[in-house]
Amino acid sequence: MARLFGTDGVRGVANQDLTAELALDLSVAAAHVLGEAGAFGHRQPTALVARDPRASGEFLEAAVCAGLASAGVDVMRVGVIPTPAAAYLVNEYRTDLGVMLSASHNPMPDNGIKFFQRGGVKLADDLEDAIEARMEEPWQRPTGERVGRIRTSTDAVKTYIDHLVASLRQDKTLSGLKVVLDCANGASSKTGPTAFREQGADVTAIHASPDGININDACGSTHPEKLQAKVVELGADLGLAFDGDADRCLAVDHEGNIVDGDQVLAILALGLQEDHRLASNTVVATIMSNLGLTLAMKEHDIHVDQTKVGDRYVLESMNANGFSLGGEQSGHVIMSEFATTGDGVLTGLHVAARVARTGKTLKDLASVMKRLPQSLVNVRGVDKLRAGMDPEVNRAVADANQKLGETGRVVLRPSGTEPLVRVMVEAATQKEADKICHDLATIVKQRLAI
Repeated sequence: MARLFGTDGVRGVANQDLTAELALDLSVAAAHVLGEAGAFGHRQPTALVARDPRASGEFLEAAVCAGLASAGVDVMRVGVIPTPAAAYLVNEYRTDLGVMLSASHNPMPDNGIKFFQRGGVKLADDLEDAIEARMEEPWQRPTGERVGRIRTSTDAVKTYIDHLVASLRQDKTLSGLKVVLDCANGASSKTGPTAFREQGADVTAIHASPDGININDACGSTHPEKLQAKVVELGADLGLAFDGDADRCLAVDHEGNIVDGDQVLAILALGLQEDHRLASNTVVATIMSNLGLTLAMKEHDIHVDQTKVGDRYVLESMNANGFSLGGEQSGHVIMSEFATTGDGVLTGLHVAARVARTGKTLKDLASVMKRLPQSLVNVRGVDKLRAGMDPEVNRAVADANQKLGETGRVVLRPSGTEPLVRVMVEAATQKEADKICHDLATIVKQRLAI
């Protein structure tokens, strides 16, 4: 049986895979497991519940709140806020548990449940497994005054925006900067433009009118085309694209060129290094980051520590080793001085601040890293659990790596959030990367077909 939790919580089509019943049962099980792990002490436990603007988040929020309260947990509803805001507020409000309802960059019909434990940190794999195992077990229901109470916070959004603004250490850092923000009709539609304006930026916000249906609909970090055009049209200094729950950020320079998460990491790493704030002179990235990031950082005596894909694994390395910066090519960037998870608006503010402080264009700053040609194919209709186990697939990957030598590499991995296998190839030329990637994807499709 497949594991319920993926690399980023439980995710699926809302009201089909992710039902109100499942959300309630997960919440009850999470309360029990974390309570038994000693997370609650000897008092009435507390939880924070947040969501992105998806319509399905409304009934899932009700189910989660009901489940937690029925398990004896006092619940604070904070409404629509970004995932990193939920993580920050769990720590700021000192709640024992946090629940975020979001499917991040996925289409609107999907939704997901992410849990945070005290301190705003995502749950370790063993705790997620324990929650999944606990869901079918009987339990003693509290009654009377021992049931949880549900209340609504009125200051959560302002508290989070104040935190974002203060992270730049001085007021009006972005004065004179013209910025376009694509909020993906998602959770950053209020927090993003407000934070940038409070720091003095001239802001144009697009796709910032969520209606519960239009989240990630041909906009945001997965569809930056309209942002690219708007930046050029307005003569803006840069553009920033967030996803539905605003835990990732991609940038666009003044010419409309995409600046991806690897380039953003390089820009922030050099800035932190100059300020003597890059812990251990190290950046944490995943195996999917472009090889060009490693080569660029090497030129500046910065080490790149690589992890499995998923910002949770990036964070694990950062916490274990005391590193201050890490992230993914997709735009998840963690600045541990200010956040416990990827934060798109926070990342965007610091990228913009780097532009303002250096007087350089974003294009100039991003040129520190030369991207190796890369090809990526998502192979659907296959058994992703067999990826890495089939001998013919493994042989093809080994042959490709041998052919590429030091000029490239192959990464083949099952997606943690979708039913597919990702095949990624980097090579000296785009033609070579495309051919090898296509050939490998064909073999994967043939060998692992369902």
